[in-house]
Amino acid sequence: MRILLAEDDQRLRSLLERVLRENGYAVDAHSDSDSALFAAETETIDLLILDIMLPGTLDGIEVCRRVREQNTGVPILLLTALDGPQHRVRGLDSGADDYLIKPFHLPELLARVRALLRRSPVAVAPVLQLGSIRLDPAARSVTRDDQPIDLTAREFAVLELLMRRPGAIVSASELIDHAWDANYEGYSNVVASTIRHLRSKLTLDGREDPIATLRGSGYTLRGDLA
Repeated sequence: MRILLAEDDQRLRSLLERVLRENGYAVDAHSDSDSALFAAETETIDLLILDIMLPGTLDGIEVCRRVREQNTGVPILLLTALDGPQHRVRGLDSGADDYLIKPFHLPELLARVRALLRRSPVAVAPVLQLGSIRLDPAARSVTRDDQPIDLTAREFAVLELLMRRPGAIVSASELIDHAWDANYEGYSNVVASTIRHLRSKLTLDGREDPIATLRGSGYTLRGDLA
């Protein structure tokens, strides 16, 4: 899952970037409203976390309103120190899905992120199952034949996207858009490496390889797994 974070406080922005990445999310971080709006309009994102008091041409409320006009599906979480009811009403009326008052506890932020992603159009099912492979996005866990599989955050994100599109061909660039942030400057070799490590973990004990590679096109999960 890819999160766009707009927060002008450098210390808080760095902290949120680190915590979100440690929990398996790809994060694109911005410190002003203009760059955040441009990224929201041009990049594929799964969630927008937006500070209201942003420097730039627009405030966070107007950024929220413009993003919502163009993208009715992306979840938006507003962050602000303004805790009056009129501020919450204004934020929610601008198109936000949730509103979190500063200062906040990081576990609460992560819980709200998980809840918003579960309700988003991308979250087709709370638990994904393909044959003997079971992936729980909320618990960030994967099992095969009921045996837990320990994946890195990148491996988990790649497998999640493949499982959300069983039988479809997913290109390396699509996987990069989903699992790596916009600052990533590499190319498909990192995807091939991640797929290789993911394969090795999914095929332990002689299990059948569930990932098919279509050279020049991408990767797909076989839909006929027993």
